[in-house]
Amino acid sequence: MRIVINLVLAVIVLGLIWVLIGSIREPIAFKAEKEKRERAVVDKLMKIRTAQESYRNITGAFAPSFDELAKVLKTDSFMVISVIGDPDDPDFTGEIIYDTTYMSAYDSIVSLGINVDSLRFVPYGGGASFDIQADTITYQSTNVPVVEVGVRRSVFMGPFADPRFSRYDNSYDPKSVVKFGNMGAPNMSGNWE
Repeated sequence: MRIVINLVLAVIVLGLIWVLIGSIREPIAFKAEKEKRERAVVDKLMKIRTAQESYRNITGAFAPSFDELAKVLKTDSFMVISVIGDPDDPDFTGEIIYDTTYMSAYDSIVSLGINVDSLRFVPYGGGASFDIQADTITYQSTNVPVVEVGVRRSVFMGPFADPRFSRYDNSYDPKSVVKFGNMGAPNMSGNWE
């Protein structure tokens, strides 16, 4: 009888140890996975922001869709104007020459390590795409282009998209959006910055 009680107590102790290890492992795993996934999404958003700024340099506005963004960046060029002479120098008496050349936007984007065909896809999102909006608004009596690109955390957090994980991080909300830009103001900042 004594041996049976000792065995039952040993099993209970082992079970409690297992529960204790699990309760320590889960928050550590959540934090590591959250940081890894958010870093990948932020890196992709920074590439999208660079691509959008390049698109704006070419067209004067932001791309309203990833198809339009890819099309322009693959087929259009940046205009590069070289100024020979100093137009700001009042003592300059020579001729000021403006030399315009064109440089392929696609070559520039590829040299930055940006693949325009895969920009739309959210890392760890299982094929999901970023939400993209672009428009022109009146801001301080001036028409300005605006853009907003983002994704909800629940799309890329996988098994950690449950609100119960907010007990390990008070600022974690799977419904919140990781994004850059603002449709109400000319702002290209990311909400992670």
